[in-house]
Amino acid sequence: MESTPSIHVKDLTRHFGPLTAIHRVNFTVAPGEVVGFLGPNGAGKSTTMRILSGIMSASSGSAWVGGVCVAQNPHEVKRRIGYMPENNPLPNDMRVVEYLRFRARLKLVPGRKLRATVQEAMEICDLARTARRKIIGTLSKGFRQRVGIADALLGNPEVIIMDEPTIGLDPHQIQGIRKLIDNLRGKHTVILSSHILPEIERSCDRVIIINRGRIVAAGSSDALRQEFLPGNRFSLTIEGDESAVTTCLLNEGFHASVLESFQTDASRTMLTVRVESKRHEVVSSKLIGILSRVPTLTLHSLAPKEPSLEEIFLAATKRSWEETIESKPKISTSVTATDL
Repeated sequence: MESTPSIHVKDLTRHFGPLTAIHRVNFTVAPGEVVGFLGPNGAGKSTTMRILSGIMSASSGSAWVGGVCVAQNPHEVKRRIGYMPENNPLPNDMRVVEYLRFRARLKLVPGRKLRATVQEAMEICDLARTARRKIIGTLSKGFRQRVGIADALLGNPEVIIMDEPTIGLDPHQIQGIRKLIDNLRGKHTVILSSHILPEIERSCDRVIIINRGRIVAAGSSDALRQEFLPGNRFSLTIEGDESAVTTCLLNEGFHASVLESFQTDASRTMLTVRVESKRHEVVSSKLIGILSRVPTLTLHSLAPKEPSLEEIFLAATKRSWEETIESKPKISTSVTATDL
């Protein structure tokens, strides 16, 4: 028997006056999944997260969390969701343990379980030994994010939503949040709303991309690569003339672009070249053969290079822009007598 999705969204739409923030958004998240929700600023990420959390109502469409309709039973949905907003509103004058106990009471955690519930959340977020008694206003940005995640964990919610959890953090702090998210995998359903694409790719099982209020792509990174950027890509290091490299590869049907050119101590020209091919078969041996036939070129290295999530994101949003433009009716510029 198929399990009930943790999140199911159908034709979700939200208007702010004449502005449509999201339009007929549809997606499903399975129990235990970690899903990245991506989009440029103003794409509709936070609006969707707020509707799912019961903070904001939709203009039309439906959303279910754990089989419960958000519009019909928002209070029950809030018990099932732990939500950490982008601008994590924490009181600066409370100690960490005091704040989390206060939040646990608001979430109706039973008194007999309150102390253990708060302790468990602090242990998961590595706050129990390092920051338990510290005043929140003295904490670094990274530890404040941990407090926000600990807050979201209180009450053992089925779904945890984090809006930009790593924004403003240094690399060490980001790594800590990434490990924390990994520990939640399989135990909770997690949605990460972010525009920091490398972190999403490292942390998430699946990606949903939204642009201009519409879902434009959804799937694993590998599936999206095949959909939006199929074929083969290679990074080459070549010694020789730039025009000779691009000419010989273009003549053989490859798209080549020189990313970097520099002179060595021996006054040799070294090139870093990206080569793209729409062919799905193995083409590395063919590239080696093509370059070996040009006496003025010396191939030093060749490595396959998968498109990054950033390249996939740009390709998906570009396609959505093009489809939007093509779907608009063309306006005639001719003038008739009735126009005057």
